[in-house]
Amino acid sequence: MKDNLLADKGFLKRLWNLTLPLAFQALMLALVAASDAVMLGRIEQNSMAAVSLATQVQFIQNMMLCAVTGSISILGAQYWGKGDKKTLHKIFGMSLRIAFIISGIFCVACICFSRQLMMIFASDEALITIGAGYLKIAGWSYLLTGFSQCYLGMMRVTDHANRCALISSGAVVINIILNGIFIFGLLGFPALGANGAALATLIARIIELIWAVVSSYQKDFIHPSAKDLLTRDALLFKDYVKCGLPIAGAALFWGVGFTSYTAFMGHLGADAAAANSVAAVVRDLMCCVCDGVSAAGGIIVGNELGAGNLATGKLYGQRVSKMSIFIGFMSTVIILLVTPAVVNFMILTPAAKSYLIGMMVIMAFYMIGRCINTVIINGVFGAGGDTLFDVYSLAVCMWCIAVPLAFLGAFVFKWPVLAVYACTCVDEVGKLPWVFAHYKKYKWVKDLTR
Repeated sequence: MKDNLLADKGFLKRLWNLTLPLAFQALMLALVAASDAVMLGRIEQNSMAAVSLATQVQFIQNMMLCAVTGSISILGAQYWGKGDKKTLHKIFGMSLRIAFIISGIFCVACICFSRQLMMIFASDEALITIGAGYLKIAGWSYLLTGFSQCYLGMMRVTDHANRCALISSGAVVINIILNGIFIFGLLGFPALGANGAALATLIARIIELIWAVVSSYQKDFIHPSAKDLLTRDALLFKDYVKCGLPIAGAALFWGVGFTSYTAFMGHLGADAAAANSVAAVVRDLMCCVCDGVSAAGGIIVGNELGAGNLATGKLYGQRVSKMSIFIGFMSTVIILLVTPAVVNFMILTPAAKSYLIGMMVIMAFYMIGRCINTVIINGVFGAGGDTLFDVYSLAVCMWCIAVPLAFLGAFVFKWPVLAVYACTCVDEVGKLPWVFAHYKKYKWVKDLTR
């Protein structure tokens, strides 16, 4: 019997109510990078490119934190669906301990080894100097990021997605306003350029964490006690690691792979790095909808699976997967339509503008695969704890195909910039047949609660 998706108003309302705040949250976070690119791009091309390269460090940190937030989303959604708040408190405390270790390492690395980190991503001395100055300040904000992501992740799975979006969005608005003040030197402050963007990020992260902690003490919210921070539960930790370890592996594969792409483009010259930084901002903005649907769909499917409603969870997973295909094709159309406006708005050299046009066209078709894979792998598969598939697919499609091709094209065969960029996009398209085949095995239809 054919499933009539549009007739199920309850499912659509539930999905919409979760997707809207989560997609908006993703959009607002992407706008921080967009505001950095636009504001610094109005000053000089090198500042924009250097900050884009420097933020790849935080990108890797966020990928590692995905193991923490991903475990919260998977186990948290299922235990919330089961109604087990006691276990949710244990998951919260466990997540904060792990997030502290990850964030502390990145904070120390950025503050003490900022120049060495920038040398990984660029060979141009001007880009290295600007980026190192940015990291010395922004590194302190990376220490706070892990804590705030744990609080916001727990809000998402406990029916407080609206508050989660409000906090993230509020912090982003503050960040953007402070960007303008510190970058351009408004309201009597000195013009700090790239360092101003770093200072704005630090202040915004402080406000975000304080807001999240205060909110967690309101009625019906989950907040960790001192006991939660110290409690050890061997069986729950085993489940947590079983969910989180593959996510960490996949996130590390994906994060380092994506960072490698940025490094390859950075070594192709300032024009290529600048064009790639603008294209990356557009890509991140366009991914907001599929990220929102992925997160919302994962929560809804996870709630049903955790409650023991496997048939309903399977049905909802099918519906969300079908939506991902539509979102992917719509993203392609939108990117092609906005390309002229984006290219004409940014202050770039003629060579950089030429690169940007080509990158936008290539990225438009890449988005089909990106949207489908994000929703199905991160949302549907993740909801039932089927997280190992992501590791395998990245190991083959990214690390055995895309990364070697891009590396050889950039450093050995000296291919044109756009050819190297195209190599960085083949992994998402290459995964599609594999994803659809794995989906049909229904290994993701599983209740993980005890």
